[in-house]
Amino acid sequence: MRSEGGGAARFWPAIAISAGVALAALCMTPLIGSTSIDLGRAFAGQSPYYEILFLTRLPRVLLALLAGGVLASAGVLFQALLRDSLATPYTLGVSSGASLGAVLAISFGWREIAHLPAVWAAAGAGAGLVLFIVLGIASEGRRMSSFTLLLAGISINTICLALILFLQYTARFAQSFAIVRWLMGGLESVSYGVIAALAAITLPVVGYVFAKAREWNVLAVGENWAMARGVPVNRLMLGGYIAGSLMTASVTALTGPIGFVGLVVPHALRIRLGADHRVLVPCAFFWGAAFLAVCDTIARTALAPTELPVGVVTALIGGPAFIWLLRSRRRSLWL
Repeated sequence: MRSEGGGAARFWPAIAISAGVALAALCMTPLIGSTSIDLGRAFAGQSPYYEILFLTRLPRVLLALLAGGVLASAGVLFQALLRDSLATPYTLGVSSGASLGAVLAISFGWREIAHLPAVWAAAGAGAGLVLFIVLGIASEGRRMSSFTLLLAGISINTICLALILFLQYTARFAQSFAIVRWLMGGLESVSYGVIAALAAITLPVVGYVFAKAREWNVLAVGENWAMARGVPVNRLMLGGYIAGSLMTASVTALTGPIGFVGLVVPHALRIRLGADHRVLVPCAFFWGAAFLAVCDTIARTALAPTELPVGVVTALIGGPAFIWLLRSRRRSLWL
């Protein structure tokens, strides 16, 4: 027990630095934009500085921080769950189900479902439906394996993408444009109540993932290895899949699919910090938060007053970064 405590203690500097990076992003990114802000007047409530800072930029930055942290944490979880370094929050089909629901809402012109914006509600319903379908396919009696879970998720993912393409093909021009725009992923200024609701859903799940860090470490080696050491593999995999799906679906319903956050951030941290999920999960949350906040700042300022979809920016930055990580890792293996 003493060695475990000492091992855990060495992680705190890395976690503290990661939290500091996320805090710096929170403090700095709301100040960057096409319009300069007088902080004194903004805090005094004077228009338009108050509205720009507290009603437009800060809610968007908070959403970016929360979404980025949740997606990076989900990426760490799915990579441990599937023992696949290329797994992302979107591998197992839940994001495609959310996208299909949102595309249905756009295609049929729905405005509101159960007092919620139709796109959000339909995306959540689509993600939930896919969650239960994948679980039904992947469950073999009381047993669930990462292999069947992966195959089921990829199959459902392919079906959902085909249906999305069909709906986009049959949609009118304006609807087709809205579908493409949503599928690129984007962040908007939402109310603080929406951000609080998203945090209330996702942060306890992130806490659950962190609490199970030692078990993810064992499961990442192999299912048989984990069983031999008393880990309840079936229950852990079921809980992990539901947790990762809930995190992914909650964020995707609000932002659309935003790629590379859940792939690049865990890989970069794993190379630098190792594969221990006791440090990987919290650090991924903070670095993912900072990464998406910075990418969104670039998205809304690079071509101002026009805004880029943040999913485009994360792909343009994350793709080359991921290739560089792969080459760096290969060089280190040869040395």
